[in-house]
Amino acid sequence: MSDFLKDPLSLFDLAGKVAVITGASGAFGALAAQVLAGAGAKLTLVAGKAEALEKTAEACRELGAEIEAINARPSDEAACEKIIGRTVERFGRVDILVIASGKNDVAKITEMAPARFLSVMDANVTQSWLMARAAGKQMLAQGEGGKMVLMSSARGLLGHPAGYTAYCASKAAIDGIARALGCEWGPSGITVNAIAPTVFRSPLTAWMFEDTENARTVRKGFLARVPKGRLGEPQDLAGPLLFLASKASDFYTGHTLYADGGYTAG
Repeated sequence: MSDFLKDPLSLFDLAGKVAVITGASGAFGALAAQVLAGAGAKLTLVAGKAEALEKTAEACRELGAEIEAINARPSDEAACEKIIGRTVERFGRVDILVIASGKNDVAKITEMAPARFLSVMDANVTQSWLMARAAGKQMLAQGEGGKMVLMSSARGLLGHPAGYTAYCASKAAIDGIARALGCEWGPSGITVNAIAPTVFRSPLTAWMFEDTENARTVRKGFLARVPKGRLGEPQDLAGPLLFLASKASDFYTGHTLYADGGYTAG
């Protein structure tokens, strides 16, 4: 009998693994940090907001994780190389990269200055590419494979009438990076995948969950297109993340996993 059949849960065990998480002060980044901490990983947490970063770090310490907290953004090549360098200095290696940093900027195309469009593309695409590049070099040097999880969105597949040209373009690019790197690094054992949620509970979307007339109206219109009939909760992202960050997904690469209640299926 194969060893994993004796203990299937071992496929999701991250004990001894070292994970780097950017955007660790945001809703998804903080969730990712705590999920991986609970699964046994050592963590380098990266975020530009110092107070929120420390809050995430403390929550992970309470789960028993060793933490390296870096108050920075993956804004350029040097910053990304430094993040990986500090991780290797502290923990000796890098096994998992979760890129949860990014931004949105909503405006109709005729009202959006090119600089605003380029800012979204930089934060969501270029910085993700730079972090994947820096972590990938370290993983290739280690020669033992690795896991990369990029943050996409259902908007990488679907348009939106409210002024999402920058955001939709950036998330479609993330899907493309996942596919291309999945092919490029397939033989190395490094898997590269993306999680693409629709609306899930966070500080930015909390208003959609409220019992107000505006929230009910918006929610009703949105949920008419969601087969599961509800908005997403943090735990709806925890399972897919753990799958893509663990041995359980060793044969999966170049995929975009839609955590959307069936929204993109209809």
